[in-house]
Amino acid sequence: MKDYQFPDEYGFFGEHGGVYVSETLIPALQELAEAYKDAKNDPAFWEEYRHDLKHYVGRPSPVYHAKRLSEKLGGAQIWLKREDLNHTGAHKVNNTIGQALLARRMGKKRVIAETGAGQHGVASATVAARFGMECHVYMGADDIQRQAPNVYRMKLLGANVVGVTSGSRTLKDAMNEAMREWVARVDDTFYIIGTAAGPAPYPEMVRDFQCVIGEEAKEQMLEAIGRQPDVAVACVGGGSNAIGLFYPYIAEENVRLVGVEAGGLGLQTQNHAAPISSKSPIGVLHGFRSYLMQDENGQVLGTHSVSAGLDYPGIGPEHSHLADLGRVEYCAADDKAAMDAFHDLCHYEGIIPALESSHALAWAIAEAPKMSPEKVILVNLSGRGDKDINTVAKLDGINL
Repeated sequence: MKDYQFPDEYGFFGEHGGVYVSETLIPALQELAEAYKDAKNDPAFWEEYRHDLKHYVGRPSPVYHAKRLSEKLGGAQIWLKREDLNHTGAHKVNNTIGQALLARRMGKKRVIAETGAGQHGVASATVAARFGMECHVYMGADDIQRQAPNVYRMKLLGANVVGVTSGSRTLKDAMNEAMREWVARVDDTFYIIGTAAGPAPYPEMVRDFQCVIGEEAKEQMLEAIGRQPDVAVACVGGGSNAIGLFYPYIAEENVRLVGVEAGGLGLQTQNHAAPISSKSPIGVLHGFRSYLMQDENGQVLGTHSVSAGLDYPGIGPEHSHLADLGRVEYCAADDKAAMDAFHDLCHYEGIIPALESSHALAWAIAEAPKMSPEKVILVNLSGRGDKDINTVAKLDGINL
């Protein structure tokens, strides 16, 4: 698929994407699109971005052979792209560094963000502190409870955490409130969206900042094993860590790409967050068009996932397009499989993964034994699991 070039000039990936917002936001999005187009063509912008990734974030993140886990499974070799080792503990900072540099370039001194698991909120608060910007993070009230350590980290970094009690009290509603505030303060505020979703140009912009994951992985795997992996797999909520790994591999047709959605309590229930795997229809949410969990009247359905960061009813438009093209396979891992994978990585490799990343691990753990030992699966370990300790302990029946 060497001729793949998306989005188009209107921000569409096939029939997905676009700009579906109120008139008051159109000027802000146009200003952002022009600023990003200018920055994208400026070598000095990317030089500063790469400098910050190296000296502040700690990139490149390594690839790691999970040898004991692979031996235990008795099949394909599992390798991990260690985004959990980044400053702030996840891939999110790759994007917030880029957007903060763009905000500064545009003269914005105030940033807002939404967050589910808290990792994007922490990454946004981190870069705001570094660049001397005022920061407000919207977070669902339920997520505030299950991600208390990250809430405190954001406050330590100087951010104001705004609890959202409407709707499902999770990521969807946090994004609703962040967009409402942006409408009211477009003149002085930059909205740092944390995933490869939202109205154009966000899906393209977030993808471009996250592509460092796949670009590094291609060089590192070639050095480590002399070729590219047979499969590259990542968890998918909105989809930023996944598109960051997948996009540089799209033209590598021998590399199978797998996105793992949150299966929750099972696709046979409504308690999941897997719009592609559950064959959801196309709808519009948060300014973009994509596959969306909704009822027969077009009302957005509630979601469930053990991982706060995947608890979202939609999916980034580029993922929907890649699913339509058949270039990426999308499936779901349920809560139990993710929890089991979480414990397996802890026990066999001494690495505590994020519950989001554990969904991708669950796919690798299920599929590796079906493959020969010569095959290689690369899992994007998108974040570390410190933030999930309370959730895991509670589900394991332990009171901390």
